[in-house]
Amino acid sequence: MSKKILILTGDCAEDYEVKVPQQSLQMLGYQVDIAAPNKKIGDMLQLVVHDFTTLDTYIELPGHRIQVDVSVAEVNADDYAGLVVPGGRAPEYIRMYDETIKLVQDFFEAGKPVAVICHGLQLLAAAKVLEGYKVTSYPACAPECRLTGADWESKPVVTDKNLVTAQAWPNHPAWLRAFVELLGANISI
Repeated sequence: MSKKILILTGDCAEDYEVKVPQQSLQMLGYQVDIAAPNKKIGDMLQLVVHDFTTLDTYIELPGHRIQVDVSVAEVNADDYAGLVVPGGRAPEYIRMYDETIKLVQDFFEAGKPVAVICHGLQLLAAAKVLEGYKVTSYPACAPECRLTGADWESKPVVTDKNLVTAQAWPNHPAWLRAFVELLGANISI
């Protein structure tokens, strides 16, 4: 089995939802590749930080810049053990690329572990892979999940078959633990 994980994202992805999984999975020995449609190897992505305040929604601040490791057009799902789709605004845009939709569908058709958080469910909804799954997401994405045949649950983290979903970055510990377990690893203290 491959020790490579793909993070599929784009500009304005949530910084924590890219960097924390990337570094956590690297700590466990996985090679983690960053891919984005319409970008080539070496291009930089601008990440953002979403913070929760007293508003009905979140605010967005500039985050880190991160380098693209692999072109989406060159990615083969067979080369990866699993897929991570961060949230932020990126999923809203990367779902408009046919190659991105096809790549997500390839991971699901192969039954590979997939970890999606926050607004990342927008990409899965566009790829039409959610029918029959129990999921969670940032609550504002619940209608899209339901419209595509998913059973949306108001829980911090939901695991169903090969998919683990979470509402937002505060759920990282449980979300990443569930994903690593789907990958076949056992983390114990």
